[in-house]
Amino acid sequence: MHKNTHRGQVGIGTLIVFIAMVLVAAIAAGVLINTAGLLQTQAEATGEESIQQVSDRLQIQSVTGNVTSDSGYDIDTINVTVTKAPGAGDIQLNNVSYQLVTDGAVETGVLTDNATVIRNITAETNDNVITERSDRYKIQFNISNRASNDQYLINDGLVGGDSAMLTLTTATGASTVTELRVPSSLVGRNAVTL
Repeated sequence: MHKNTHRGQVGIGTLIVFIAMVLVAAIAAGVLINTAGLLQTQAEATGEESIQQVSDRLQIQSVTGNVTSDSGYDIDTINVTVTKAPGAGDIQLNNVSYQLVTDGAVETGVLTDNATVIRNITAETNDNVITERSDRYKIQFNISNRASNDQYLINDGLVGGDSAMLTLTTATGASTVTELRVPSSLVGRNAVTL
């Protein structure tokens, strides 16, 4: 009988060690599951932001310039017709920033600046939010002091043969870049395609 008593004590010690190992394993599993959940949430958020940076961009349909002959022939306003790119979510034009780079200047701002005007072409509402692919808006950049607005971007406008780069960046960080090339002769024209 003496041997059975020792065996019982060894069994209780083994049981205590086993229960401790199960508890440690359960706590470790809980930490791993929690960490995996946090990583999954972070990965989903990062993925959504990455998709928005690629897809939530503007698509430029056309770019024209209005020609003035007040002091020689130059372009005083640039009109950019935009819609949203395929797969893009809603785009709030009031939050879109721009950068206009010419040989003599770099101008930046947002489309709500005094030097820009947003006009609805085919959208059902006038809230400056592109919600459908069929929505079209015209963005007018007043680039010369001869433009109709007192606020302008470039003192002398663009003359024949000039070029410029226009970048439109949505709030999610997706950029659209277009190169503007002014025809060499603007004489006798009221508007030109850039």
